[in-house]
Amino acid sequence: QVQLVESGGGLVEAGGSLRLSCAASASLGSMTSMGWSHQAPEKARELVARLFGGGIAYYADSVKGRFTISRDNAKNTVYLQMNSLKPEDTGVYYCNVINDFGSVYWGQGTQVTVSS
Repeated sequence: QVQLVESGGGLVEAGGSLRLSCAASASLGSMTSMGWSHQAPEKARELVARLFGGGIAYYADSVKGRFTISRDNAKNTVYLQMNSLKPEDTGVYYCNVINDFGSVYWGQGTQVTVSS
């Protein structure tokens, strides 16, 4: 079982920045991939960024050029740097990891609100 704890959410004006953190209770070295998903109010959860082994990253079209996913193995922490935030980025952001056995673990989410 892997526990994930997100932090860094909050209220920001449009055009501002936030950095989300996701602290894992297990080594990131044992994870196949890690990512962040976004759930806007009354909408389905959608993947916005995923980081694979070798540093390969995937980004949803809606966040390309604005968001950056990264990891710090020494701290077992995954980050999501969010720049040029837009009101449509508002919602709950969830961290998840997939281990070498294919098990998926989710954090509890952190709220991001972007005011116009």
